[in-house]
Amino acid sequence: MRLNQLPVEIKDGKINIELNIQEGDTPICVVYCGGKAKMTTLPDHGETKVITHQGKVKRVKFDEGEEF
Repeated sequence: MRLNQLPVEIKDGKINIELNIQEGDTPICVVYCGGKAKMTTLPDHGETKVITHQGKVKRVKFDEGEEF
């Protein structure tokens, strides 16, 4: 799976997320819904879509490509 579960702590209306980023300049996406947070790295070339249903995250879809 490309999405990794993150530990979430909510204090004073703020969400604290601890990230251990190995690669410095890699773009990431964090999605939060229903008390859960998940993180993924974004592809070099492609799209990442967050699909919702009735106000909740249903799935995250990845469409990747490579330049020729």
